Amino acid sequence: MKKLLPVVLLLIGAGAGVGAGIFMRPTPAPMASDDPDVSNEEKQKIDEAAETSDREYVKMNNQFVVPVVSGDAVTALVVMSLSLEVPAGQKDAIYSMEPKLRDSFLQVLFDHANVGGFNGAFTNANNMAVLRGALREVAQKDMGDQISDVLILEIARQDY
Repeated sequence: MKKLLPVVLLLIGAGAGVGAGIFMRPTPAPMASDDPDVSNEEKQKIDEAAETSDREYVKMNNQFVVPVVSGDAVTALVVMSLSLEVPAGQKDAIYSMEPKLRDSFLQVLFDHANVGGFNGAFTNANNMAVLRGALREVAQKDMGDQISDVLILEIARQDY
């Protein structure tokens, strides 16, 4: 009996928690297509836009690791993940050229580190815009108009 009481209390508590979670769940926000003020023509446009996107995003397989050198020593490492915005259906073409793109991206990242781009407030909007622009430029040089943008998904700096 002593061993059964904690199990029963645990089940009652778990059931009460689940019930409270279901009861307290917020109601979902109405979607634009559910809005009675939106005409049928506008609803159709929203549905078509959702179904036929002409862009897709290709995430580069591995992160980029960039050393930050001060003097003759590595003082930090910057790790980042990138994705590319491309026309729909171009994912395989991007993956087939990934080694070339990675090489070009690494050169841009090393240059950015060498001019101090990863020092101080390296994530401010101006620094990120310069870096993103340089990455986009080299990607378009390698792949042409297939790449419309380069997205920086993750960025972290580890100081030593």
